[in-house]
Amino acid sequence: MKQISAIVMAAGLGKRMRSKKAKVLHPVAGRPMVWYMTSLARRVADGHVVVVVGHQGEQVKAFLDQEKKALEPLDIAVQVKQLGTGHAVQQAKSVLMPKGKPVSELCLILNGDTPLLTQATVQRLMTQHQATQAAVTILTTELENPQGYGRVLRRPNGQVIKVVEDKDATAEEKSNHEVNVGTYLVNSAFLFKALDSLKPNNAQGEYYLTDIIGLAVAQGLRVGGMKTDDADECFGVNSREHLAFVEHVMRGRIRSRWLAEGVTMLDPNTTFIDDNVEIGQDTVLYPCVTIEGTTKIGCATTIRSHSRLTNSVVGDGVIIEDSSILDGAVVEEGASIGPFARLRPGSIVRTKAKVGNFVELKNVELGEGSKANHLTYLGDATIGKQVNIGAGTITCNYDGFRKERTVIEDGVFIGSDSQLVAPVTIGKGAVVAAGSTVTQNVPADGLTLSRTEQVNREGWAARRRAMYAKDGAKAKKNDAPKGAGRKSKALKKKTL
Repeated sequence: MKQISAIVMAAGLGKRMRSKKAKVLHPVAGRPMVWYMTSLARRVADGHVVVVVGHQGEQVKAFLDQEKKALEPLDIAVQVKQLGTGHAVQQAKSVLMPKGKPVSELCLILNGDTPLLTQATVQRLMTQHQATQAAVTILTTELENPQGYGRVLRRPNGQVIKVVEDKDATAEEKSNHEVNVGTYLVNSAFLFKALDSLKPNNAQGEYYLTDIIGLAVAQGLRVGGMKTDDADECFGVNSREHLAFVEHVMRGRIRSRWLAEGVTMLDPNTTFIDDNVEIGQDTVLYPCVTIEGTTKIGCATTIRSHSRLTNSVVGDGVIIEDSSILDGAVVEEGASIGPFARLRPGSIVRTKAKVGNFVELKNVELGEGSKANHLTYLGDATIGKQVNIGAGTITCNYDGFRKERTVIEDGVFIGSDSQLVAPVTIGKGAVVAAGSTVTQNVPADGLTLSRTEQVNREGWAARRRAMYAKDGAKAKKNDAPKGAGRKSKALKKKTL
């Protein structure tokens, strides 16, 4: 028999979220809430993990299917009608009590909307449960404003005797600030027998999971409560305001973790890092940097202000200048990006390459030591080593029907304001003159010019200025009032 199985309750309606998305799928620091709770359950349980879904359950199941490799073995149970927390847990019985026998000694019950709960706290709960030989142990905390939470009632010796839901509590019971947070550790054999005995005798007409406490007490079994000092861990998300609070706390934890690992943040409060990000030592993050998704950043890299990295891989010693965007890109060691650069999915910037001001890459490999410094669009291209791409260069990859690829081999020089019309290959060491439109392959070490021949006309500008000056003088004479010319001559003569 396994020691611990787990149930994650994710079937709630989430009405106060006012969303077409299932409540537990709303992200916190880049991950849906249900991921935090399911992965926590998977880390502490050596037996089955069952997620109970209900309202918008197909959305939740679809997400869990995507994450199956990280979370398996994982089972899904469906609560067709939301008839309370006790009824939700009962839906896992077929998995955890096949043929009437428990598959594990203990069952951990978690809410899918409390993503701040930590593994350390759950492990302390498990330790206390086993040390006290309790049948049920619940996690509790104290709140300044406990409205909406079930109140925990204890005997003088500390044993829990009852949890009263807020809507059912008396005025005296509501004055108690110790609350149940919805995390339980229960002996499996007792749990499912107790669930079969629940009655919906309450203001909500629901089957309350908390009623198993009274059943345990009636049988002379021990019920324990472990109070945590960190109320934030127990915070359940029921509204957008709650979600914003949890996001704030989670991102603070993430920042603290990376600061402890040797990452510098010049202004941590404006630095946003998702939970799944990895960052190497001595990397420096300037204010207003956002790092999202599965991004991995090496050591001693500098990321300057207002840059955003999503699902990208960045090597050691990279410099990412201000206001650059990387999405699904790979940047190797010693490369330089930006400012105001955009690397779209499929872009690979090789070692010590340079992507400069207002340059956009899409599905491009920029070779080792190559440079695209200014005002350039490179799409669907393979660019070799030590290539120089002049300002204003465009790889014309789309003809209105399909996309084609441009190949630029090692050592090529592309002059400014050039257009390379794909499919085309520029041979090794070739030079493309500025202002050229290239529609055919360029041979290695060749020079390509594709523009109108320059014509010089000596003295043209001087003659043009003289003509304009003469025409201007005539225009002024014609516009002058009658007699103005005689006055001007007289004045000039008198002055002389």
